[in-house]
Amino acid sequence: MRKIYFKPLSQPVYQILAIATLILFLSSSLRHALFKSNAYDLGIFDQAVYLISQGLPPFSSLMGYHILGDHAAWIFYLLAIPYKIYPTVHWLLLIQALAFVSGAVILWKLANLADLPENKSVALILVYLLYPAVFNINLFDFHPEVIALPLFLTAVLTARKQNILSFSLSILFILGCKEILALTVIALGFWLLFLEKRKTYGMIAILAGVVWFLIATQLIIPYYTHGQPAAINRYSFLGNSVLEITQNILLKPWLIFRNIFTSQNLEYLAFLFLPILWAISFKSLPFLWPVIPALALNLITDDQPQKDLVHHYSIPILPFLMLSVLATLQVNGGWLKKPKYIIIWSLIFFLILGKYTFFTSMYLNSLDTWQATREAISMINNKGPVLAWTEIIPHLSQRPIINMALTESKLDNLQQFEHILLNLRHPGWLSSTETISNLISRIEKEPNFKLNYHKDDVFLFQKQ
Repeated sequence: MRKIYFKPLSQPVYQILAIATLILFLSSSLRHALFKSNAYDLGIFDQAVYLISQGLPPFSSLMGYHILGDHAAWIFYLLAIPYKIYPTVHWLLLIQALAFVSGAVILWKLANLADLPENKSVALILVYLLYPAVFNINLFDFHPEVIALPLFLTAVLTARKQNILSFSLSILFILGCKEILALTVIALGFWLLFLEKRKTYGMIAILAGVVWFLIATQLIIPYYTHGQPAAINRYSFLGNSVLEITQNILLKPWLIFRNIFTSQNLEYLAFLFLPILWAISFKSLPFLWPVIPALALNLITDDQPQKDLVHHYSIPILPFLMLSVLATLQVNGGWLKKPKYIIIWSLIFFLILGKYTFFTSMYLNSLDTWQATREAISMINNKGPVLAWTEIIPHLSQRPIINMALTESKLDNLQQFEHILLNLRHPGWLSSTETISNLISRIEKEPNFKLNYHKDDVFLFQKQ
C-alpha cells in the first residue's frame, strides 16, 4: 500500500476557513444575543451539558427525562469537558461552527486523494461552505449531529486510505451523536461494500449501525423515557413503534406513497439539489446512495421542519451531496467546467436561500424589550428554579430546574419556581399574550411572590 501525502492547506484556503469559522460563530452568537435562540433545542442541550460538567445527572426539566432518553446521544458527555473550564453556551456554538468548517478540511483531503487540481479543490470547499444549509442550520441553535457531518466524510476518507482504526472511531462517534444516524451509517456500509468494493469497512459500518440502532431505540431510549423515541409520532400512519414502522415500510411500501408526491416535497427537493444541480450526473448519482434513509424520512413525514434547509434534518444528506460534487469534478463533468463559474453558481443560491436576511427582519422584532430583558436576567443571580418564555431559556438553562411558559402548559404548581420571568409584549414561541397575561394575574395573587422588576412589559417575579 502506497503512502499517501496530502497537500498542505494554502494561505488562501486558511483564510477562507478562518473567515467561515468567524462568520458561523459570530452569526449564531449574535442570534443568541438578540434573544432568538430557543429552549428547543439550545436550552435543552445547554442544561444537559452543564449538569454533566457539574457531576449532576443530566435530567432535562424541559423534556422531563434524562438527556440519553432524547436520542441516546452520549456525545454530550464529551461536550461537557470545555464546560468544566468555563460553563458557557458559546462552547456549543463554537463547536458547531468548527464542525462545519472541519468538513471543508476533510473535503480538501478527499480532493487531494482524488488528485483534483488545487483550483477545483478550492471550488469544492466553497461549494460546501456556500451551501445554504450550512449557514442556515448553524443559525438554528445547536444540534450534536452537526459533529457527525465531518465524521461521515472522515469515514469515507479513512476507508479509502484503508485506515481501519480511524474508520471505526469515526463510525463510533457518528453513532454517539444521534440514534437515527445509525440508518445512514448502515446505508454508508452498503455503499462501501458494493460501490467502493471495501468489504471489511462496509461490514463494520453495517454491523455497528444495526447493533447501535437496536440498542438505542429498544433499550436506552425506552429505559429513560418509558416509551418510544420522540420522533415516532411523525410517522404514526406507519405504526406505533420503531419495529412496527420498519416492518410496514418493508412489507407495505404503498403506505408511504400518499405522503411522497406532494408540493412540499417537490419544493424541498428543489432547495436541496438546486445549489449543486450543475454537478448532478449519472456518474455522481451512486454517491447519493447513503442519503436514502435520511431523505426518505424527511419526505414521508408530514412534519414541515424536516422539509427545509433551515432545520437540522438534512445534515446526514450534506456530506454525500459534496461527495457527488467531488466525483463530478474528478471526471471534469457537470454543466459548469470552470471553478469561477461554479463558485458564482453557489454564491447565487446562497444569496437566494441563505437566511442571513433574518438579521434584518424577524431577529429584530423584539428589540424594544431587549434592554429590559438583559436587566431582568442580571437580577437572577443564583441557580434556583426558573420559569421563563422559550427564547430566554438558553440564557438561564445552566441550573437543575427550568421550564417554559407555554399556552398548553398547565403549570399547576408555581411554588416550584424561585424566579418567574415573562414578556407580555413578546410572549414567545408556542405562547400568547393572553397566556402570559393570565399567568401574571395568577402570580400576583400568590402571597409569597414579589414583583422584583417591571419594564417594557418584562416582568420578573421572585419567591420570597
